[in-house]
Amino acid sequence: MERSLRAARVATYVYFVLCGTLMGAWVVHIPAIEERVDISHATLGGLLVLLGVGAFTGMQVAGRLTDSLGVRVVVPASGALCGAALALPGLAQDPWTLAGALLIFGFCNGSLDVSMNVHAVHVEKAYGRPVMSGFHATFSVGGVLAALVGAGAASAGLGTAAGLAALGAVGVVVALASARALLPAAPTPAASGSGEQEQEQEQQEKHTEASSGDKRRSAGGRVWLIAVLALMVMLCEGAANDWSALHLKDVLGASASTAAFAYGTFAAAMTTGRLLADRLAARFGSVAILRYGAAMAAVGITLVALGPWLWAAFTGWALFGLGLSGCVPQLFSAAGHADPEAAGANVSRVAGLGYVGMLAGPAVIGWLTHLVALNHAFVLLTFLCVTTAVAGGILRTGSDSTRASELAPSDH
Repeated sequence: MERSLRAARVATYVYFVLCGTLMGAWVVHIPAIEERVDISHATLGGLLVLLGVGAFTGMQVAGRLTDSLGVRVVVPASGALCGAALALPGLAQDPWTLAGALLIFGFCNGSLDVSMNVHAVHVEKAYGRPVMSGFHATFSVGGVLAALVGAGAASAGLGTAAGLAALGAVGVVVALASARALLPAAPTPAASGSGEQEQEQEQQEKHTEASSGDKRRSAGGRVWLIAVLALMVMLCEGAANDWSALHLKDVLGASASTAAFAYGTFAAAMTTGRLLADRLAARFGSVAILRYGAAMAAVGITLVALGPWLWAAFTGWALFGLGLSGCVPQLFSAAGHADPEAAGANVSRVAGLGYVGMLAGPAVIGWLTHLVALNHAFVLLTFLCVTTAVAGGILRTGSDSTRASELAPSDH
């Protein structure tokens, strides 16, 4: 059992790296595809909305399929389809075919995102201690891998279509080959007994179903609150992705090369934090990670918003990334543990709403810049982080407290 559990954990890492690599490969090839299809930045922005729509839809569909079919079916199938779909943007000849390609690729990527997170919840429960943040850290590794592969393909003279198709084919093989190591679906208890015993069992089941129905409705309400927190946290993350470098360049007058280090600082702090968050969560609990992490992020982005010096900006972006790093994994984990029988649907709600926040973050900050200076627009992010810190106790309620006891480390 120990060996199979370790294998399942390694397989989960593989799927997270795969997901990050496939998405990163698309991002790396955006300039070449934009030039090939001959579209403007504005048109590309509109097409990227379809990528988001496809991802959101895929998350909702995959969440329900994961609950009904199991992770051993949905995770490898989503990974293989995502690998195959990666070739489509490279084959697009006009805006219409690119739109269809991005819709399909987004759907497959969203399906993989949710299903692998559901499996990560199962692995975490089997380990009896927090391991979710480590999985999310390896997603970033996939992005770095995609950049390296893209650079290598370009230097070797491999075309965009051939490069995406080759990487997608490797992704299909990896997704299918890793399926055997995934944890099996939870067994369903078989009905037994006859006559009076069956009647008594039916009555007990009715009482149990009524009780579990009440608990599920209560858990469902908490999951939506967790999803709102995910939206706020991921909105902050999305804003940092698109506006950190521009902040240094436009507000503080830094050179383009110096400004680029703003996002690098944020991303490095985010990855480092996720590598450390599991141990901290095991020691101090998920509530502390969410609450103090969001508070640290609030301090960091406030320093960015109000600090007039470059060192203050870099320090602020580092604190912002470090603080946010453990928040999303804790929220995903809490959603998956809230109701084991509906883990897929619950994770899809949190991931879906969080993804909306990720997409909306850059747009919201951009809209605010019509009213106030860019650095002052970041005060909205301070408000969202403070709200998340105050509401962090939601992870302690109901079934989440059961989760805390399940994941308590054995040596404490």
